[in-house]
Amino acid sequence: MPDRVRLFGEYDRNLSAIETSLDVALAADGDRLVVSGNPEDVERAEHVIARILDAAVGGAHITPEDVALALSDVRTQTPAVLPVTLLRTQRGREVRPRTAGQRAFVQSILERTLTVGIGPAGTGKTYLAVVMAIRALKNHDVARVVLSRPAVEAGENLGFLPGDLREKVDPYMRPLFDALNELLDPTTVNKYIDRGVLEIAPLAYMRGRTLSDAFVILDEAQNATRDQLKMFLTRLGGASKMVVAGDATQIDLPSGARSGLRDAADRLGSIDDVGIVELDESDVVRHPLVAKIIRAYTHDAAPRPQ
Repeated sequence: MPDRVRLFGEYDRNLSAIETSLDVALAADGDRLVVSGNPEDVERAEHVIARILDAAVGGAHITPEDVALALSDVRTQTPAVLPVTLLRTQRGREVRPRTAGQRAFVQSILERTLTVGIGPAGTGKTYLAVVMAIRALKNHDVARVVLSRPAVEAGENLGFLPGDLREKVDPYMRPLFDALNELLDPTTVNKYIDRGVLEIAPLAYMRGRTLSDAFVILDEAQNATRDQLKMFLTRLGGASKMVVAGDATQIDLPSGARSGLRDAADRLGSIDDVGIVELDESDVVRHPLVAKIIRAYTHDAAPRPQ
């Protein structure tokens, strides 16, 4: 059995979460864990414990979020099919899906060639997409990673700005760099960029290209028009995987321009090998207040033009 802290959590908080959620009593007896309570609740608790035990044996440090996800799985009879840990950050932190929506997003990326993830700020769309891209690169599933965003504020006409391409687009690509720098040391990031293994470029620079043997991400896709999204989606080449992520409630396009994100989801949803994943405030993994802020702005609010 893995060590007690890794499985039970500090001060046995993981066990406390199971006891509270399922109305059972848990007691450690040497290498055994005794579960008592209503037979149905005991059976559910045993299934939850089995899931987190498998993860802990695999080396994971179980968190309350992992327990909550296991509880949700058992209630909905959802099979556990994801890898325990997707990657580790530079500081050794395990990166795993922390909500049901995040897991659906990651599962779609694993199983499908194209995944469209739509959800509010803080749901981990960008970060998890970059994690999956770096994971695919390290596993030699792809030869390169291409990260793109619409540079809306500059109208995607960046030539007048001083500096090289990276200096021109850095303000727009900063969230992607932040994710990369958490997963890879800066030297590795720069080496990948210099060798063409990692490319970070605005959406306008994708036109006319075929992206083969690559993991391709379009972030902030709500700021791409229908024609721009069509252009980007048709860049997909052989042996590649593509993720499109955006927040349909935060569109920054100029007045009169229509976002193509929802349009793309509606058009592509019935196509095999395409996954459309909707995340909501229950998938927010930032400060708990962020979910409340999202609800305050979402509920009873008139929808913005798409």
